[in-house]
Amino acid sequence: MSQSRVAEIHALPSRTIVMQALWITGFALMTAVGAQIQIPHQPVPYTLQTFFVLLSGALLGKRNGALSQILYVALGAAGMPLFSSWGFGLARVLGPTGGYLLAFPVAAFVVGYLVRRQNNFVWTLVSMFIGLVIIFSLGTLQLNFLYFHDWALSLTNGFLIFSWWDVVKLVAAAGIVTRLSAGRFSPQGA
Repeated sequence: MSQSRVAEIHALPSRTIVMQALWITGFALMTAVGAQIQIPHQPVPYTLQTFFVLLSGALLGKRNGALSQILYVALGAAGMPLFSSWGFGLARVLGPTGGYLLAFPVAAFVVGYLVRRQNNFVWTLVSMFIGLVIIFSLGTLQLNFLYFHDWALSLTNGFLIFSWWDVVKLVAAAGIVTRLSAGRFSPQGA
């Protein structure tokens, strides 16, 4: 697929700032809903958050995707019960599992940047995989320093444990983005 075709598919059709703000807020709220859809696991539960993080970057673009996740983390840190198990507060962001939360805007930005370069299922899958690696790497790093203090335990419980669950989310998210892109859906701002 040519670069001009990819740019055309992802081009912003005269969206207003209000529409962009609605999409950004919508993805922040969807991430919050995804946080409540979980399978309990200690110290980090399995949630649907990363599904919406990946979608936010791919569908909103690098800037707006990152902004949606910054909004999500900021609202949760400020006291709104948006994190998993209705958690909230700065202590949650700075705690053992906060590295995952702090990685969300970075991952959304990177996914948004990469997905814009090509529009096909495989490239979207690769882009989102890179986003997941960013989330798990930063999350595992903080988990190790604040909770386990053992790299083997941190990697096992903070990174590798999620592989089966996130493969399902990854394939679903890439399929949705590819399908929506084929239908010329584009709420991106940048």
